[in-house]
Amino acid sequence: MTAQIKQLKHTALYALLMALLIFALKWIQWKYLIEDHSTEIYTGLIALLFTALGVWIAMQLAKGKVKTIVVEKEVFTTEFVQDEQALAQLELTNREYEVLELLVKGASNAEIADRLCLSISTIKTHVSNLLVKMHVKSRTQAIEKARRLKILP
Repeated sequence: MTAQIKQLKHTALYALLMALLIFALKWIQWKYLIEDHSTEIYTGLIALLFTALGVWIAMQLAKGKVKTIVVEKEVFTTEFVQDEQALAQLELTNREYEVLELLVKGASNAEIADRLCLSISTIKTHVSNLLVKMHVKSRTQAIEKARRLKILP
């Protein structure tokens, strides 16, 4: 067993000496490499430095362009209160008022006719009477005026 330990010690010492020799040779080679190519190495290091600096500056400039603005707005909800006086001044019949309600909801003549169980020509008559009584020229103007007079929401 002692012979094996002795041989193991000699092998370890031999390996350590070989490693030191390889290290010394590589260090000498590296030293000559640096001396032979010093300009290229310094140029490369300066290029890496300026590249990193450029990336950092670009990131700093890009940060300031994005802004998040939060706007808080208080919303008032009020119940719709119909202006009875304005409604009375228009002198609309109950059926004309129903047609106006459906116009405000965006229904077409055919849809209004289906909902009220009337013919399309009757609905057209009611719509034209509405336009005359409200002193407007189109359905859109009638809807806008009804909302402005607070007849409908």
